Amino acid sequence: MSDAPLIGLSGLMARYDVFLLDQFGVLRDDEGLYAGAADALRALKAAGKTVAILSNSGREGAYNATRIAALGLPRELFDHFVTSGDVGLAVLRRPGPPARAGGRCLTIAGAGAPPFGASLGMAEAASGAEADLVVISGSEAERVSMDAYADLLRPAAARAVPCLCLNPDQHKLWQGRSVPSAGAIADLYEGLGGSVMRLGKPFPEIYAEALRLCGEPDRARVVCVGDSIEHDILGARRAGLDSVLVSTGLAAWQTSAQQAEIMTALDAWPTWRMPAFFADVT
Repeated sequence: MSDAPLIGLSGLMARYDVFLLDQFGVLRDDEGLYAGAADALRALKAAGKTVAILSNSGREGAYNATRIAALGLPRELFDHFVTSGDVGLAVLRRPGPPARAGGRCLTIAGAGAPPFGASLGMAEAASGAEADLVVISGSEAERVSMDAYADLLRPAAARAVPCLCLNPDQHKLWQGRSVPSAGAIADLYEGLGGSVMRLGKPFPEIYAEALRLCGEPDRARVVCVGDSIEHDILGARRAGLDSVLVSTGLAAWQTSAQQAEIMTALDAWPTWRMPAFFADVT
């Protein structure tokens, strides 16, 4: 892995006051909460810590907060739920293009996600041929091939339709395996000749919003916890924050050599490492 020292939850609580936690791979997987996740957050709140869940979800934070509460993580165990969907809506609600009332939005999302354009006063496009805006907030790559996504998006890319990617993750966990996520579809759109604006980790807007909600704390007392070097660890470095790489989630699929190669290529090394966020070490 890296030369980052091993630390446990009690060690983190002694050093930091604000915790920015990834959702998938740190607190839960696609089946539900990790055993011990709720107890870990309960310990943080009992110690007076500020907890924000920071997620590359194309859905709004309020929706995600309700969903994770239904899985067994009560709302009182975290202070904020900040998503790339929140940041994307704020960007798109600014006056002028690319979002405009009366236009059509093509939404690429996970199963069950509502049309994104409805939040912007836009009708939903059925294909790239009629889209005025493309929003990529998730994927159904477990059942939709990348070739099918290319066919859907090619007409939009050919017309230089602007695209917003609200989830830069390259991979997601599905039934115990890794499949392409929204970031991979955004790469596909660029490969077809389209232009993409990416929001979420590792980009700065989502960290700025989280820190604002947390009261602009001393950054030396803030730590980011995640399972993705490309998003959580790199994003923390760019934001000037300490980080923890857990060995759950996507990291569980990587060898130490693979992780070291990614860290070296990105110049993104965690401050600490943990077997799991809810684990302690002696």
